[in-house]
Amino acid sequence: MKEKKGQILLPVGEKILIQDFRSDVGGGGTNTAVAFSRLGLKTAYLGVIGKDLNGDYVFNCLKKERIKFLGKREGVNGISVVVDSNIHNRTVLTHKAANDNLDSYPRFKTKWLYFSSMLGKSLQTQVRLARELISKDLVKIAFNPSSYLIKKKPKSLKTLLKLSTVLVLNKEEAEMLVKKGDLLEGLRKLGPQIVVVTDKNRPIQCYDGRMKYKLKPHKIKVIERTGAGDAFASSFVAGLVKGLSIEKSLRLGLKNSESVLRHFGAKNKLLRWKNVR
Repeated sequence: MKEKKGQILLPVGEKILIQDFRSDVGGGGTNTAVAFSRLGLKTAYLGVIGKDLNGDYVFNCLKKERIKFLGKREGVNGISVVVDSNIHNRTVLTHKAANDNLDSYPRFKTKWLYFSSMLGKSLQTQVRLARELISKDLVKIAFNPSSYLIKKKPKSLKTLLKLSTVLVLNKEEAEMLVKKGDLLEGLRKLGPQIVVVTDKNRPIQCYDGRMKYKLKPHKIKVIERTGAGDAFASSFVAGLVKGLSIEKSLRLGLKNSESVLRHFGAKNKLLRWKNVR
């Protein structure tokens, strides 16, 4: 679609012929779960999958990627429509559907939790789970909130930020949380021990309270941006889980995100551990 002045323009009242259409399994939770699994980590997915055809696609994807499913199946599966512009930006239309209805979780053991953006009952369940496991000093939490969650500014967001070990978000999202002053310092004051801010083709910034890091992305041909943020965030966290330094974890995140940027699909070109060492 044609992009002009930061807007993807669609004429009203017309049928529009499109050049290409692709259907794939997406969503921050499944994107990151696949990245973790391919990087050699024992991975489980906790969420609600619809009890419909789209839900079957998601469930079978998790099974194929050797990801244990800890959630439940009910209702209509969430769906997103990704509209790409002629200069490789995109707008995403999202219907959360069953994704918002996670109201319980089974007993499980883990050293890390990765939270993508949730709303409704699912957001409250995230908070309850985080408080329970943090109080027992059992887990570290990585959090990747989206702009729509930040815009709503629920109390739950503030709680999750305080409980997080790692916070990863893009510059636009970061500036929604920190209105003035040093961006990295401001994010750390919200609670996370390590904060990472991405900015498309500009340097990635990271701060752990002692040292500030920068990593410049490579000049590559971008085919499609959907899933690149998930690939970076999950791969950065995977590096930390595996005991890599912050610098090496940043490079791992960049390598996997650039692999996704070069192709269509949020998961298709996620790398395996043997390919990134």
